[in-house]
Amino acid sequence: MVCVCNATYCDTLDPVVLPTPGTYVKYESSKAGKRLERSEGSFQRSLHAPGIEYNLVRLPMACSDFSVRPYSYDDVPHDYELKHFRLAEEDVKLKIPLLHRASAMSKRTLSLYASPWTSPAWMKSNGDVRGKGTLKGQAGDKYHKTWANYFIKFLDEYAKHNVTFWAVTAQNEPLAALLTPPQFPTIAFTPAQQRDFVIRDLGPALARSPHRTRLIILDDQRIHLPHWAKAVLGNATAARYVAGVGVHWYLDSIVPASCSLEATHKLFPDHFLLYTEACSGFLTLRFSVSLGCWERGQSYSHSILTVLNHFVAGWTDWNLALDLEGGPNWVKNFVDSPVIVDSSKDVFYKQPMFYHMGHFSKFIPEGSQRVGLHSSRRCLICQLEHVAVLRPDGALVLVVLNRFGWDVPFGIQDPAVGFIETVAPANSIQTYLWRGK
Repeated sequence: MVCVCNATYCDTLDPVVLPTPGTYVKYESSKAGKRLERSEGSFQRSLHAPGIEYNLVRLPMACSDFSVRPYSYDDVPHDYELKHFRLAEEDVKLKIPLLHRASAMSKRTLSLYASPWTSPAWMKSNGDVRGKGTLKGQAGDKYHKTWANYFIKFLDEYAKHNVTFWAVTAQNEPLAALLTPPQFPTIAFTPAQQRDFVIRDLGPALARSPHRTRLIILDDQRIHLPHWAKAVLGNATAARYVAGVGVHWYLDSIVPASCSLEATHKLFPDHFLLYTEACSGFLTLRFSVSLGCWERGQSYSHSILTVLNHFVAGWTDWNLALDLEGGPNWVKNFVDSPVIVDSSKDVFYKQPMFYHMGHFSKFIPEGSQRVGLHSSRRCLICQLEHVAVLRPDGALVLVVLNRFGWDVPFGIQDPAVGFIETVAPANSIQTYLWRGK
């Protein structure tokens, strides 16, 4: 099931209103057809914003594979002073106006972060923005200095349009670049190369700039953790320049969260972990876009619950919206998205993935803290997935996912408030919200 929207109508959520003390509200979505359906209840013995309140936005720095063409901001060879650096038409006519509209509509401040896919062709070893290649030379030389200053120029130009960035990542998928098809825009870095680039070039350039933009390393699969973090953050100079570690979800099934995410947090507790990319429908033999697929939404919630319980601070979807094919994408790397647009009918479809995301983004604002949650007993054939969070306003949030094909009864006990008995329906996700004391 998908929810159909057009230019004049789209179902939305009412503002979140905290319940009175001693009561709770529950929001539920299910494979059976519920979509963030609200109900109320009592234990025994205001926010004012529509939508699902995304507040974290990742923006490609120049082209990605989901652009309609390959491009950079400075295609003039050997322009080491970046005198010919210019934002593209995509930035000025599309990205920046959309960011202004989103910021104006959002109650919460949007945290923007940018990721580069490729440098200009003349800086790359293969001489092309497409395909496998490294940055020419080595850390500290004119190519690496120019590439670091390219980041600053990007921040400067966006600032002229009143758009500022909370963070940048050092490189999108620096090791996956070695495995991608030849037409993809990439630059490859090893952990040691990224460490040296941060120490000698990018870190100092950001520190000297007027921008209060933070730096995120890795931006690749968690199979590289904790090794990548050890290589970069194990150097005290690099660690001072870096705020956090970005992670992609695509190979999560290969390595447990405890061996990668939790291990990294224990080694470097002062550096945050952030999921910086995820999507469904990649590398599929059948349909990149699967309208109404509950299981793809469920995989989002499973991932978010897993990583939140292993010290991850946030989770970013890849594409906000795509077309019916799963693009546009100039290398035909089509995937699925929470919102699918049918421009021929002037409608868009909100998929289960959209509502699964909403069970978190709507109710867990920035500044919330995960709190301990003790399960009194475990059932191997009916185990629920969950996370509990304390919001900055003192309210408590519990998100519960049931991936089984049968109902699972359970109880919630808050010593400060009381106890409720409830049920997680088959193939459902629920968000409970109540005031603490």
